[in-house]
Amino acid sequence: MLISTNEPDPAALGGGMADGEAAALYRLMTWLSPAFPVGAFSYSSGIEWAVEAGDITDAASLRDWLAAMLADGSGFCDGVFLSQAHQAASANDAAALREIAELAAAFVPSRERQLETTTQGQAFITTARAAWDAAGLDALVAACDGPIVYPVAVGLVSAAHSLPLAPALHAFFHAVVSNWISAGARLVPLGQTDSQRVLAALEPVVAATARRAARASLDDLGSATFRADLASLRHETQYTRLFRS
Repeated sequence: MLISTNEPDPAALGGGMADGEAAALYRLMTWLSPAFPVGAFSYSSGIEWAVEAGDITDAASLRDWLAAMLADGSGFCDGVFLSQAHQAASANDAAALREIAELAAAFVPSRERQLETTTQGQAFITTARAAWDAAGLDALVAACDGPIVYPVAVGLVSAAHSLPLAPALHAFFHAVVSNWISAGARLVPLGQTDSQRVLAALEPVVAATARRAARASLDDLGSATFRADLASLRHETQYTRLFRS
């Protein structure tokens, strides 16, 4: 009986992955993980007010609210900004990147949402640059010449590391939706199983929204979630609050 001393071929075992793909996956899993220090746990994007107002009362209403926010509200718009920033940064188009950054910073509907997205954007860039610096990243950040919101930050950092747009979009949406669900779970409250059911139910919405955002231009920006925008405004004067937005 012959025993081979050769190492098994990873590709033959179905686990083959090129070095570049492995690095991209590792970075995206890290950058868009709840453990990455952007302070996302402090924000609810208006969900806290929606719970107090009775718009969100259980897992089903949370799922419906988040599906609308994702497909027809801030989720889709943030995806477009991420996509456009990624494309501009990949092309080293400083003028386009500055225009995108300025528009994205002006596109949020409330003061608290402005704080939420700019604070997370700055934290994302600071931490990513400190641990995973990339050639040209400083120039891309400087080209924005002002506040950099979270989706723009993810787009330009991903581009600086030559990470493909599609997985960056999916990872970003997964992070955003997971944080929304985490906020909802604490506020309603929901159990861990119900939270995972909501996340599973939103999987096709995430995929469809990512595809739309990747194909969209700045002319396609728009929101149809007035109630969610109102929630972010009303939260500013909400008497009892756990979250900053």
